[in-house]
Amino acid sequence: MARGCHDFTRTELVRRAAAQAGCGLPAIEAGMPLPAGTGLTRRSFVAHSIGFAMAVYGATRIPLPLFEEGVASAAGGGKVLVSVFLDGGADALSILAPVGDPQYRVLRPRLALPDSGLAFAEDGRLRWHPSLASLATLHGEGKVTVMPSVGYTHPDQSHFTSRHFWEVGATSTQLQTGWLGRVIDRIGSDDNPLQGLSLDYNLQPSLATAKRPVASLDSPQGYDFWTPKVWGSVEDQLLKSVAQLGAAHAKGTDPALRQAGRATGQSMRLREQLQPFASEKATSPVTYPKSDDAFPARLRSLAMMLATGLPIRCVALRAPGTYDTHSDQPKELADALKLTSDSLLAFQRDLEARGLADRVLVHVWTEFGRRAKENGSNGTDHGAAGVGFLLGTQTTGTMVGEYPGLSGGLDEDGNLKATADFRAVYAALSEQWLGVDAASIIPSAKSFTQPQLVR
Repeated sequence: MARGCHDFTRTELVRRAAAQAGCGLPAIEAGMPLPAGTGLTRRSFVAHSIGFAMAVYGATRIPLPLFEEGVASAAGGGKVLVSVFLDGGADALSILAPVGDPQYRVLRPRLALPDSGLAFAEDGRLRWHPSLASLATLHGEGKVTVMPSVGYTHPDQSHFTSRHFWEVGATSTQLQTGWLGRVIDRIGSDDNPLQGLSLDYNLQPSLATAKRPVASLDSPQGYDFWTPKVWGSVEDQLLKSVAQLGAAHAKGTDPALRQAGRATGQSMRLREQLQPFASEKATSPVTYPKSDDAFPARLRSLAMMLATGLPIRCVALRAPGTYDTHSDQPKELADALKLTSDSLLAFQRDLEARGLADRVLVHVWTEFGRRAKENGSNGTDHGAAGVGFLLGTQTTGTMVGEYPGLSGGLDEDGNLKATADFRAVYAALSEQWLGVDAASIIPSAKSFTQPQLVR
């Protein structure tokens, strides 16, 4: 199994702590940025004792009843951006292998991939990784925009810092809101936490807001109530009784009981809304990959949530696998890419079958690429420019930037140079897809030339 470096492990520990407000943070060294959203108010939605699986962040001003009014009034229908993170720095030179570049096998005598036969039409030197046949299929249909060498100037090879830059949309250690969080602050409301949805146990920092509520939900299937040794018709009657008690107290004169009654009523309504997504009751027009990893199930649930009209605008989640492949890279990378690619194809087909495809774009990104030269552990070390994708029927399907080649396209450290800047991509997504002035989202947005990403 591939092993991640100490920086990767520490980064994960710190970010988990930061996403759980009040838990404290491990030691952060001088110059390291605080993760976006650190200290953001976190409110479990509802009491821990009855098994709630959802958390609302930044909800200090959110009025009750939350879903009865806020979510209903913000009925879905707008454009949706889904951010998928390849955690650990995915190897761009394996994802799109430059089999036609003579330096490839010189730099990677063991790790160089054979010609997969999956031609990348926009550059004859490149081939798709054999595990990415599903992504290659969508690219052939004009539904994938590829960024073969995307990054930023003066690249930082720390997972912690580089990931922070991508999450906040700037090469700044000072920003504490995510770039998608700032979008929600501009287009969102005070009473709809589903507008920014982190499909994870914790809040993804890119969704950290300054004033609007956002939510973290591991999966709709995990949202339910339980009581030891109570099930079936007895459980149904119990839940009905709880709902009735909540409704009675919601109209009472005691402020504490009234608030508890409203919270109980909200929880019951949300349970009813999410019940159709439970695995044994859910139906989907396509078959998703079967896996112990939650990624395909989360995408499947997301398609269902969008189909029901829930007011979701920005979504963030992590792809399966760990891409910090300092050792034993081939199998770890192949397995992670296949599950990710096959799941994304299923999600796209699901959206198309439901008539939702023109509303949704999926952005796939990673904090950096890997070094061009392999290391001595059958792996690759931290690099500079990485690879990114934009999936959907409304993407232009035209390559952004170019593959710079291994002869003249490496920097002084032997890393791939960026031919596209991620901040320009974010600026373009802000304006062309989400309808927000890029200058209000991305610092110095006017200094970047926006690629045309949307048809």
